[in-house]
Formats: sequence, C-alpha cells, structure tokens
Amino acid sequence: MVLYDGDCGFCDHTVQWLLDHDRDGRLVFAPLQGPTAAAVRARQPRWPPGLDSLVLVEVGPGGRERVAWYSRAVLGICAYLPWPWRAAALLRILPAPLFDLGYRAFARIRHRVFGRVESCRIPSPAERARFLP
Repeated sequence: MVLYDGDCGFCDHTVQWLLDHDRDGRLVFAPLQGPTAAAVRARQPRWPPGLDSLVLVEVGPGGRERVAWYSRAVLGICAYLPWPWRAAALLRILPAPLFDLGYRAFARIRHRVFGRVESCRIPSPAERARFLP
C-alpha cells in the first residue's frame, strides 16, 4: 500500500504515474489525510512527526506490517514495478541517510514547484478499486 499526501501536486502525479506503470496492479493507494493512513499511523510507534510524503506499507511473514518512508519508500515501491524501474530498488543497499538528504530537500520545495491538487483525473473502475479511504 502506498500512502501519499493527497494535497500535493507532485504526489498526485506520482500516484498517476504508478497507476500507469504498475501493470499487475500490485499497489493500492490511500491519502495520508484519510482513515486508512490514520490506522497505520496509530499502529506505528516510530512514525515521524509531521510526515507528509510517500509511505510504503507492506505486510510481511506472519502478517507483520513493515513501513518505509522517505527514500526507502520510493525504492521499495520500485520493487513492485516492471523493468527498468525495478532496477532502482537495488539502490536500497546504499545508506538511507544519503538518499534521505536529497529526498527531504526536494520535499521541502515540492509544493512551491508542483503546487497543490485542485482536481484529479477520474479513475477508471479498475483504478478506483485500488484506492482506499
């Protein structure tokens, strides 16, 4: 599951891009402002305060929930995509703080560059099924 900032223009573009490139439909989406994200947040004691960027939520062995944010979320999402995008997931072997530095710098300016979402594309019925509240 990918949690995203429902007000962010860049996050909206990213979700649209993922819908177009996740041919197998493995990813589902929920806005950080909704009840699905609130439930995840409540279960995660290490949730960073004020987090408003992409979050990847995966269910591991035994139903254990794993959550990644910042660059780890982006690289983890790549693992669900077809080649060549999947290759980016290999960058997870590098130290996260290095990538997080760039991620956070971009995150600080994304609203100024991409604005806020005023309207969204109307999802097809198949796409609509991939969105959680």
